[in-house]
Amino acid sequence: MNNQPYLDLIKKVLIDLKRVDQTEYWPVKSNFGTRFLENALYLLKKKRVKLCHVRTYELSDRIEGRDCPRYADTMIGLRRLENIEYCFNEIIRNNIPGDFIETGVWRGGATIFMKALLKSANIEDRIVWVADSFEGLPRPNKKYQADKDSTFHSWTELAVSLESVKNNFNKYGLLDENVIFLKGWFKDTLPVAPITNVALLRLDGDMYESTWDALINLYPKLSVGGYILIDDYNSVSNCKKAVDDYRKQNNITEEIQKADWSGVFWKKLK
Repeated sequence: MNNQPYLDLIKKVLIDLKRVDQTEYWPVKSNFGTRFLENALYLLKKKRVKLCHVRTYELSDRIEGRDCPRYADTMIGLRRLENIEYCFNEIIRNNIPGDFIETGVWRGGATIFMKALLKSANIEDRIVWVADSFEGLPRPNKKYQADKDSTFHSWTELAVSLESVKNNFNKYGLLDENVIFLKGWFKDTLPVAPITNVALLRLDGDMYESTWDALINLYPKLSVGGYILIDDYNSVSNCKKAVDDYRKQNNITEEIQKADWSGVFWKKLK
């Protein structure tokens, strides 16, 4: 049975491709800092009227994951979803053991796609681990100077609740006992997570600390022949530095390959 049409449809739905040419209206937050505008927004809200930003999107940006779509279940774009699919196919073709995990999931789209790939291949003995605080990103930790100017913790749009992500899995009919959620900061959850080995490790933590915590706890569990995918390597310098530092410290010499303008990956060879 050819499941490719199903997977292609899932990818398009996850990135909300059908709405890419439509204008979206994002409510303006009441953070102008002036009493007049605060009061005006309050009165509009009472009248069930919202002041909105008008946003339009380009197809190329959605494919490359360069925008932040309001309704999509992932912002990584089509190319990075295709990268997950390529790595999955190589893992299955070469019978590489281990589970699948993403650290930093936003609305869950990448892990939903991992589960869709497993379902399409009738694989029921691998777990998809969904690791996130589900409360946004942490405040900068003095231990990691690379993060000292980070403002990611103030980006409220990155905080998506556990209930919302579970509901997104349900929308696709992909929530079952082989999807396990790890709620909390990576420094607390990953060291004690009952993960034996991993075939596909996807990092989307943005910050140095989040990337480092995922690497030190999970890369040693990545099977030889498995793949690591780094979402923000070429777009967030803190993430790149954490990856480069870890590779240097552990003498990792596998070639880093591009998935698109931001994401990279490599195959673990030893």
